[in-house]
Formats: sequence, structure tokens, C-alpha cells
Amino acid sequence: MQRTLLRAKLHRVRVTHVEIDYEGSLAIDGLLLDAADIREYEKIEVYNVNNGERFGTYAVRAEEGSGIISVLGAAAHKAEPGDIVIVAAYATLEEKELTAFKPRLVYVDGDNRIKHTRNFIPVQVVS
Repeated sequence: MQRTLLRAKLHRVRVTHVEIDYEGSLAIDGLLLDAADIREYEKIEVYNVNNGERFGTYAVRAEEGSGIISVLGAAAHKAEPGDIVIVAAYATLEEKELTAFKPRLVYVDGDNRIKHTRNFIPVQVVS
């Protein structure tokens, strides 16, 4: 049996640009791509926290250290500069791979600079 799991996540990055007249994709600061181990042209899912829009596209590399998160092409209708989005990449794993599997989760500040990384999501507790 195979299962599809979250492999990488850029958590709550801020959209810096939208460009409708561009080949569709999401341009991401190269440092963020590397930290999350997301490859250029890899399929990604984007979840817009501000408006609830969700869309699939592929990642393209933006200048390292620029903080750029640019929604390009038709997807530019689904976000605005300043929106907070979550970028996720998934992997399909065999059952025997699940025990050793750990996702790469990248957390940023308001300028899309890396604050910290983790390989787990904390358990939600009732307060």
C-alpha cells in the first residue's frame, strides 16, 4: 500500500508580488526552496489563509535571500500582495518508508526570512 504524506511546507509565507501576465507558477526565494527541499518545477499546493483559495502549481526559483513569494499567471487571481499562504509539497511513500519519514517544515517571519525549521507539527491541545 502507498500513502501520500506532507513532505515539505513553507508555513505562512507572505505574498510579495502577483503577476498575471507570466507563465503560471509560484516564484519562491531560493533559500526557502532549499530549506524545504522543494525543487524548481516541483508540483506544489498553495493554501491562501486570507481568502481560503487553494490551488496547485509548480515552484520556480526566485533570488536567494530576496524574500520573494510571487504568484504568477492565472493563479495571480487567487492572491494579493500581503496575503499569507502555506506552500505544501507531498510525497507518495511505501508502507515500509513511513517509519523513518520526517517532513521538512519551514517557518518564517513577516519578511519571509527563516525563523526555524522542524520535522513535526506539534500536537494540538485544548486550552
